[in-house]
Amino acid sequence: MNWIRQKLDQIKEPFQPGNKFEKYAPAVNALDTFLFVPDHTTKKGAHIRDAVDLKRTMITVVLALIPALIFGMWNTGYQYYSQTGEEFGFMDAFIHGAWKIVPMIVVSYGVGLALEFAFAIMRGHEVNEGYLVTGLLIPMIMPVDIPLWMVALSVIFAVLIGKEAFGGTGMNILNPALTARAFAFFAYPTYMSGNEVWVSEAANVDGVSGETILGSLAAGKDAITEMGLSSAHMFTGMIPGSISETSTLCILAGALLIVLTKVADWRIIVGGVVGAAAMGLLLNALPSLGVDGNALTNFAWYNHLIVGGFAFGIVFMATDPVSAAQTMKGKWIYGILIGLIAILIRTLNPAYPEGIMLSILLMNVFAPTIDHYIVEANVKRRKKRMQTQTVKTA
Repeated sequence: MNWIRQKLDQIKEPFQPGNKFEKYAPAVNALDTFLFVPDHTTKKGAHIRDAVDLKRTMITVVLALIPALIFGMWNTGYQYYSQTGEEFGFMDAFIHGAWKIVPMIVVSYGVGLALEFAFAIMRGHEVNEGYLVTGLLIPMIMPVDIPLWMVALSVIFAVLIGKEAFGGTGMNILNPALTARAFAFFAYPTYMSGNEVWVSEAANVDGVSGETILGSLAAGKDAITEMGLSSAHMFTGMIPGSISETSTLCILAGALLIVLTKVADWRIIVGGVVGAAAMGLLLNALPSLGVDGNALTNFAWYNHLIVGGFAFGIVFMATDPVSAAQTMKGKWIYGILIGLIAILIRTLNPAYPEGIMLSILLMNVFAPTIDHYIVEANVKRRKKRMQTQTVKTA
């Protein structure tokens, strides 16, 4: 490591203040801080010693995403070979999936980091590590056969409009990864929905049957019977869907890591599950109340928690510490409302049989308002308590 440290110091020399390439120092410093702990400390005010910084936080989230990513690569190959009818092994499926997904990750990081570096140089501040997570999340929530140029455009929109327009990392109102997906969904809907986008296209198969469970239910079909699926299939994730959103099991493994390391707040996750379960139970009860439902409202409430993008969204998107609510009570309200609205959109919107993306983006907008009223209520309660104490003392 000392050899790497010495080489980096030599490389950084022309970029030091007063030297020829001073303007481009943020780009070189980003490599330094990625490999080593920053060597600067605060100069005034309170000093807090903590082993956790933004880099470690982002790397922890990346590690938590790995199980879902690896399974997504395998499942992509599994769904492909299931269409072709060819014999295949684990590595055959994984290599096919990696061949499709790795280029998307390369494009996402390449385009996104180029923009991050450009803005850092232009504004004269250091490059933040926030895009380490966003750059991986974006391809993980996309259909497998989306063109790479669409991934690039979605990344550009997310970085420029979703983050840099608000001032960069830590200032964004909306989750950048979901902003990218929303852009792709509304700009290129035929590449983001339908029966054929969720399974890697096979050249020797005339019609790809890649309908998702939610898509089948939205069409009024009995997805469970027709696809021969059980709750176990849905939980493990051996079903068509976005690249890394299908396996609730792998998502739970990642959730355990980010919750135990306190990178994500469990209140938002539990609140989201409670809200989704409550809405699912309410909709399941409609027939007993004499109200005709549809295939999605009659879908078992617990299955709503393990299909579509709900689990992935509530664990890795809703818990984004920048765009989520900040107060303790606010996190509960924020999470519960996300769960309620997600299932409500999923079941009652005929044009969009999934709701977690729109639900999280909507609550991103209202998160500051939730925190405002929570804080105001606390202030009023404390003032009232102080007045009561003053009267008693007098």
